[in-house]
Amino acid sequence: MTRLFPRSLPGQIALLVAVALFVAQAINFGFLVRERQSARFAQVIVPTVTRLIDAAERLGAPVNPRPDAPGMAERRGGHEGRRQLRGRVDFGPVNPIPAELVRRSDIERDFRRGLTDGGVAIGQVIAVVRPIDGSRPLLKRMDPARADRLRRMGAELMVAVELPGKGWLSLSSAWPRSERALILQLLAQTLILYIVVLLPVLWAGHRIARPLRKLATAARDFHPGDGARPVEESGPSDVRAVIAAYNALSTRVTGMLDEKDRMLGAIGHDLRTPLAALRVRIESVEDEDDRARMADTIDEMNRTLDDILSLARLGRPSEPPTDVDLSALIDAVVEDFRDLGRDVTFEEAPRLRMHLRPALMRRAVRNLIENAVKYGGGAEVHLRPGEQRVAIEVCDRGPGIPPEKLEKVFDPFTRLEESRNRETGGAGLGLALARAIVRDASGEISLANREGGGLVATITLPRS
Repeated sequence: MTRLFPRSLPGQIALLVAVALFVAQAINFGFLVRERQSARFAQVIVPTVTRLIDAAERLGAPVNPRPDAPGMAERRGGHEGRRQLRGRVDFGPVNPIPAELVRRSDIERDFRRGLTDGGVAIGQVIAVVRPIDGSRPLLKRMDPARADRLRRMGAELMVAVELPGKGWLSLSSAWPRSERALILQLLAQTLILYIVVLLPVLWAGHRIARPLRKLATAARDFHPGDGARPVEESGPSDVRAVIAAYNALSTRVTGMLDEKDRMLGAIGHDLRTPLAALRVRIESVEDEDDRARMADTIDEMNRTLDDILSLARLGRPSEPPTDVDLSALIDAVVEDFRDLGRDVTFEEAPRLRMHLRPALMRRAVRNLIENAVKYGGGAEVHLRPGEQRVAIEVCDRGPGIPPEKLEKVFDPFTRLEESRNRETGGAGLGLALARAIVRDASGEISLANREGGGLVATITLPRS
C-alpha cells in the first residue's frame, strides 16, 4: 500500500486534492440521486397512485370500453377478460406483467406506501421499468404528444396491484431516464473538475518541489570549501527564504572551517617548534637510557599531534581522489611492516582499481595493522573483492575485545588499557582516525572477535 502512495510533494498534494474532489462529487451524487428520487415520486408515482386509487374506487361501476380503442389489443396482451377503466388503468383477473422482467423493489415500496395511505386494501404490488421500444405499435396508435413524451423519457413504468378477491389493476406510465445518464453526467463533471483544479495544483506543487529538490541535492553534496555555487533562489517566497538561509549557513560553515584550519596550522607549528627544540636538547643528556626514553616520548608526542591534526582536518582533505590499485596499496603497507621485522602476511590478490585517496587509505590500513601487531603479535591481511563491495580484513590472534566494547573503541582517546602507559597503547586515536578515513570514502569499518581467539577488523568499500 505504501508503494502506491506518492512520496513527492506534488504527488501527495495532487492525491489529496483528487480524493477531496472525489468525496465531494460522491456526496453531490448522493444528493442528486435523492433529489431525482423525490422528483420521480412527485412527478410519476404520486399521479399514478392517484389514478390507481381512483380506479379502485370506481371498480364497481360498469365500464364498456370500445373494442377499437387505440392500443386496446396490445393492452390485453393476450389476457382475455381484461377491461380498461378510466385514466388508462386496466383491470383483469391475472397479473399482466411478464415474469421475466426485473422487478424494482424500491418503486414497489413507494406504491405500497401510497396505496396504503390512500386506504386501499391491496395484496401484491409489482413494478418494473423497461426501455421504450420505438417500434411498438402502441406508440404509433397513441396520442402523438404522449408518444413523444414517452420517447423523451426513455423508459416505461409498468405497475400491477392486486386487489384481494377481485383481480389486478395495472397501468403504464412514462419513466425518467435511469441513473446511468446521471452517472455519466457526474463523471464528465468530475473529469472537468480534475482538469481545471488538478493541473494548477500540479503546476504549483512542481514549482515548490523543484527548488526544494535542488536544495536537498546541494545539502547532500555539501563539502566545505569545494567552491560550489550557491543554490539559486527560486519558487514561492517561503521556499526562497529557506534557500537563502541555507546559502548563508553554508557560507558561515565554510568560513568557520577555514578559521579552524588556520588555527590548527598555527597550533601544529607552535607545538612542533618546541618539540624539535627538545629533540635537539636531549642530545646533551649523558645517560643513554634517559636520552632514549626522552626521544621516544617526543616521537610519541609528534605522532599524537599528527593524528589529532589529521582527524581534525579529515572533513576537508587536501589529497584528491585518484584511481589506485588497492591490492598494490595494501601490499606496500605490509612490506613496510615486514621491513621492520613484523610478522605481517598478505594473501596475494588480483589487481583491483579503486577511486579513493591513497595516502589516507594507506594510513587507515596501517593503523589497523599496527593494532594487530601491538596486541596480537602479528597480522594476517586479506583482500576480498565482491560484485558490489570490497572487503579488507586485518586478522590477529590477540586477546580480542569484549563484545560490549567493540563500538566504544572507535571513540577518540578511548583505550581498553586504562593505565595510559605508552608501552601498551597510544593515545586512542588510531581506530577513530581509521573509521573517519573509511567513512570519507563512503565505506564502513567494523570489528569482530575471531573463533579461537583474536580479532578481525574489516574495512568495507563500495566498488567504484
